[in-house]
Amino acid sequence: MAIILEAQAGQLIRLFNNTFQESDQTILLAGEHEPVYLPNSNKHPMHRIVFAHGYARSALHEIAHWCLAGKVRRHLPDFGYWYAPDGREPELQARFEQAEVHPQAIEWYLSLAADIQFEISVDNLSGEEPPKRLEFAASVVEKALLRAKVGWPPRAERFAKVLQDYWSTPAVTYARLEQEGLRMLNREQQRQFESEMSRLKEPTEVVSDVPV
Repeated sequence: MAIILEAQAGQLIRLFNNTFQESDQTILLAGEHEPVYLPNSNKHPMHRIVFAHGYARSALHEIAHWCLAGKVRRHLPDFGYWYAPDGREPELQARFEQAEVHPQAIEWYLSLAADIQFEISVDNLSGEEPPKRLEFAASVVEKALLRAKVGWPPRAERFAKVLQDYWSTPAVTYARLEQEGLRMLNREQQRQFESEMSRLKEPTEVVSDVPV
């Protein structure tokens, strides 16, 4: 089955491969299924970042993980990390979110450089408790602001510059992150409010003691 690429996804593939194929022996590919990172092998001389279903946002998310991974992890499938599927219990979900804050901060940074809409992902729709999106978003913003102060991972910074040059976007400065972070948190607050109002409007089941 042919993969239908979003326009920006195709551009991301070309820009990424032009930037890193030679220097890091790594290429970006669109996949038909779940995203995965595959290190090189006898059959495949290049490390492969495979993103999901031709989506640009998936591409940036997987690139962010790669930018953060160290040399040892870049020689392990999926960087040696575990992944628990949707439906995680609260304790496992908390561990998942803790592990995802840093990559999603980098993804947001790259998204701003590419002018691609960013959306946090807590990825647990069928879990026991509703995901704490607002708290997670605040953690992502906090991590991004910290990285803006101390410096981004070198590959992330290099690719952000490529994206800015290609799409003619403004530099992703601390001030811009502060401004965009407030907008993100406002959106999440509105989403939380609407979700709470929706739950309040749900009809409740009335149990009658009268025999039928």
